[in-house]
Amino acid sequence: MGSSSPPSNLIPVVSTITSPFEDSPRANSARKPLSLWPGMYHSPVTYALWETRAKIFERLLDPPVDAPPQSELLTKTPSQSRTTILYNFSTDYILREQYRDAWNEVRIGKLLEDLDALAGTISVKHCCDDDSMTRPLLLVTASVDKMVLKKPISVDIDLKMVGAVIWVGRSSIEIQLEVTQSTDESSDATEAIALTANFIFVARDSKTGKAAPVNRLSPETEQEKLLYEEADARNQLNKRKRTDSRKEIENGEVNRLAALLAEGRIFCDMPALADRNTILLRDTRLENSLICQPQQRNIHGRIFGGFLMHRAFELAFSTAYAFAGMMPCFLEVDHVDFLRPVDVGDFLRFKSCVLYTEFEDTDEPLINVEVVAHVTRPEHRSSEVSNTFYFTFTLHPEAKAVKNGFRIRKVVPATEEEARRILERMDAESLHLVKDASK
Repeated sequence: MGSSSPPSNLIPVVSTITSPFEDSPRANSARKPLSLWPGMYHSPVTYALWETRAKIFERLLDPPVDAPPQSELLTKTPSQSRTTILYNFSTDYILREQYRDAWNEVRIGKLLEDLDALAGTISVKHCCDDDSMTRPLLLVTASVDKMVLKKPISVDIDLKMVGAVIWVGRSSIEIQLEVTQSTDESSDATEAIALTANFIFVARDSKTGKAAPVNRLSPETEQEKLLYEEADARNQLNKRKRTDSRKEIENGEVNRLAALLAEGRIFCDMPALADRNTILLRDTRLENSLICQPQQRNIHGRIFGGFLMHRAFELAFSTAYAFAGMMPCFLEVDHVDFLRPVDVGDFLRFKSCVLYTEFEDTDEPLINVEVVAHVTRPEHRSSEVSNTFYFTFTLHPEAKAVKNGFRIRKVVPATEEEARRILERMDAESLHLVKDASK
C-alpha cells in the first residue's frame, strides 16, 4: 500500500482459552501433552470432566515400553466411581448463555456431550488400578441403552448431574446417570429427576486392542444391589435377543414385512390412489456432512462420541420439525450404537429419516427418527456405518391446537430393507416396554 493510504484498523485476535504451556511453575519441566487438552474446545462441563480424567492419565502416560497389563483385578464399590456435576445456571450468566436454546431451555445436544464425558470419567475411575507401572486401559463408548427426558429442563434453574457404575461384565461397564433440577414446588426427590441415561463402555488393551478385563463391582446398598440385578437381567436379555433374532425372522417376520410393504407399494405403483395421510419413508430424509476436525477429538485423539451424539440429535430434531410442520418436543434417545471409531480428518455423513410414527395417544403422537453416521472414504470408494442413533419426539397438544384438525402422517416403507429397519426398532422398543413393566 502507498504511503498516502490511511492506517489500517488492525484488530488483534487472541485465544480466549489459557494455553497448557503457560504459568508453569518450572519453565523447563515437561508440560501436559496437548492430547490431554482437547476438552477446551467443548463445553465447560466436558472440559472440567476431561481435566479430572487427565489428572488420572498424566501419571500413566509414559509407562515402560514393555509395561504389562493390570495383573490383579480390584473390587470397587459404586460409591468409588460416583461423580457429581453442578451447573450453577441461576448465578452464572456466561454458563447459562452457553447452554440456552431458542426456547429458553437447555440445549439437549450440548447436554448429550456432557453425559458422555461424565460416563467416560466414571468408567476411568472404576478401571484405574493406581499402578503407574502397568499400561492403562482404553475405554470407549459402546452404546447408549436408553436416555429418557422426564420433564423440560430450564436454563434458569441450577442443574445437577450424577452418575456411577451400576454393573460390570468381563470387559464391559454400565453407567447410570441422572440429571436433576429442583423447583420450589417439587419437594419429592423423584419429581426433581429430569433425565436418566444408561451408557455402556467397553475396555480394550491399549497395546493389543483386544478386550480387557475390568475391575469387579461390589454393590453395598439395597438400591445399588437392585440396579445391579436389573442391569444384569438386561444384559442377559440382550444376549438372548441377539441369538434368537434370526429364528424370529424365519418364524414370523415374512407376514409382517408383507403387511408393511403393501401400503408402500400403493405409493410406488399407484401414487394417485395412495392415502393422503401416509408418506414414504424416503420422502422424510435429511442429510448433512462434515470433515472431522482436531478440535472435535477426545483425549484419546479420536472424535468425541458426545460430539457425534450432539450432531445426530440436531439433525434428528430438524427431521422431526420438517416432517411435523411444527416444533417437536424431545422425549428420549432410544438407542445409540458406536460401531467403529471416527478419526480426525474423516469425511462423516449423517443421514436421517422418520422411521415410523405412533398414534396411541392422539394428543401426543410419537415421531421415531433414525440417524445413521457413515465414515466415507472417496479415495478408497468405501463407506462404513460408524454409528446408529434412534430418537423419539412428540408434539405438544397446545401446539397442535393452533392448527385445527392437524395430524401427522403415517410413514410406510418402499423397500424390504426399510421395512426390516422399521420392524427391528418396533421390536426393540417393545422389548424395552417389557423390561420397564417387569421392574
